[in-house]
Amino acid sequence: MNQIKKRSEIAVEDTWAIEDLYASDELWEQELATLAADKDRLVSYAGKIAGSAEMLYKYLYDMEHVDEKAHKLGNYCMRKADVDTRDATYQAMTGKFMGVAVALSSACAFDTPEIMSISDEQLDAYYKEYPELERYRRYLTNMRRRKEHILSPAEEKLLASAGEMAQAPDSIYGMLADADLTFPDALDSEGKPHAVSQGTFVPCEESTDRVLRKNAYENLYHRFAEFKNTAASVLNAQNKQLKFFAEARKYDSAFEASLDATNVPTSVYLNLIEAVHNNMDKMHRYVRLRKKLLGVDELHFYDVYAPLLADVDKKIPFADAKQTVYDALAPLGDDYRKILKEGFDSRWIDVYQNEGKRSGAYSAGGAVHPYVLLNYSGTLDSQFTLAHEMGHALHSYLSTKTQNPIDAHYVIFVAEVASTCNEALLMEYLLNKTTDKKERAYLINHFLEQFKSTLYRQTMFAEFELNIGKMVQAGQTLTAENLCAEYRRLNELYFGPDMVVDDEIAMEWARIPHFYYNYYVFQYATGYSAAIALSRRILNEGAPAVKDYIEFLSGGCSKSPIDLLKGAGVDMTGPEPVNAALELFGTLLDEMEALMED
Repeated sequence: MNQIKKRSEIAVEDTWAIEDLYASDELWEQELATLAADKDRLVSYAGKIAGSAEMLYKYLYDMEHVDEKAHKLGNYCMRKADVDTRDATYQAMTGKFMGVAVALSSACAFDTPEIMSISDEQLDAYYKEYPELERYRRYLTNMRRRKEHILSPAEEKLLASAGEMAQAPDSIYGMLADADLTFPDALDSEGKPHAVSQGTFVPCEESTDRVLRKNAYENLYHRFAEFKNTAASVLNAQNKQLKFFAEARKYDSAFEASLDATNVPTSVYLNLIEAVHNNMDKMHRYVRLRKKLLGVDELHFYDVYAPLLADVDKKIPFADAKQTVYDALAPLGDDYRKILKEGFDSRWIDVYQNEGKRSGAYSAGGAVHPYVLLNYSGTLDSQFTLAHEMGHALHSYLSTKTQNPIDAHYVIFVAEVASTCNEALLMEYLLNKTTDKKERAYLINHFLEQFKSTLYRQTMFAEFELNIGKMVQAGQTLTAENLCAEYRRLNELYFGPDMVVDDEIAMEWARIPHFYYNYYVFQYATGYSAAIALSRRILNEGAPAVKDYIEFLSGGCSKSPIDLLKGAGVDMTGPEPVNAALELFGTLLDEMEALMED
């Protein structure tokens, strides 16, 4: 981790098989060119799709498969761009694709108003008259539920045309944070330099060397602070564009518009924040325990990721991480693990960091197979990230293989459930394997860290996003000063009196890409709560629970997200799953305190 490799220095077997999408850039260009003919063909349906059941079916079938092709095209250029964000070739290809995709979306903006013009009685008659149309009943029902927010054909075309421009804040932020910003090396206690980047920052913070942690922390946030006004302007632009589109569609707020898009009640978001507030004492208790175990007079944010039992900490080769994850997921059955092994063996994963590579980790679903981006560093956290992202990948794989393309892409509310369920099963496996008190304490601490990072910290992010959205809704401009003030206030609330809330952490909002995802982060916390419940059901009930869970993973968006989770045995409309997860957090704290007293 002291030196970041060039892309050309990464072994092929540690890169994803992007050629499974297109064997060359030239073939990608050829397929992209066919979207022009697709657009003309889809436009030829304008004014006709509401006229008969057969024409409605033909348009939807054609549109479904053009959309599948566009998804494949976008997957290729975006994955190529992410492995080296400085490569102008793939930035240009991504920009070209976005231009074509927005033009296609704009040209087809007539479809929603026309579909909305069909009466309920006429549509029911169409289903009886043309049984093939049943393929699209779920899609049409979900679209028509938002009827009051659909505009005229001309207005819909105008909004669609603005889609590429609306992506500008996210694109600008990505270029700033991942491509342009560089950070000074951080010196450790022996004076040795360590490269600091978005990808190496957390591994530096996980070091046992407090000097290195402090220097990496200050170097990163001081650099972000140099661009605080730019970062604030970009985040302000993001929130302003969300406000514009929400108001254009006659929503009271971007918050309401975002959750309605995935058919999740706003009460779920607000219930989460309330439940976490009601359990804040447990988070403060954990902070006190961390301060005590680290033996520091002051606990700083650069101490948050430090291992509490350094002598148990060890580097985990990627091959070992894969085997452990494979073994840990045995409760999900052989069929599930067969797909997992296929992903491991068939280069679904881009494993290691390289210069210019996008930070963090993700899974991008695809008709060929999913693509998983990692920046694997050999830590326990990296092993859990592998389990997490492969949970996403298998969710995408099963939904794509089971559902029609139009119903294959699950909504973001359920996106974090499968990933976190994998993490919970991995943790249970590791805990059951050890009888060593130190190792058990180390693992329990990691479990506690997951609660801290996912349930508490992501809820703090969600509350920050909600509050800055309210500021913009009230006509305020987001500035570096008010963003830092609000972020600092929330850190004081969530981490409590035993944490030093310094000026550097007030800048953290500037390095969180999820604030450009449109009220996304709360779903990490709700997903974590649901996953804890599901993992316990799988371990306690076995085959019946696994059957329900695999059906959930295979469901895509064939039902509402709330109903999909209910089918798997979890009801997210109330606070019970969040409270139950936080009750487990309290129990783990009890055991950790007892182990540390021995």
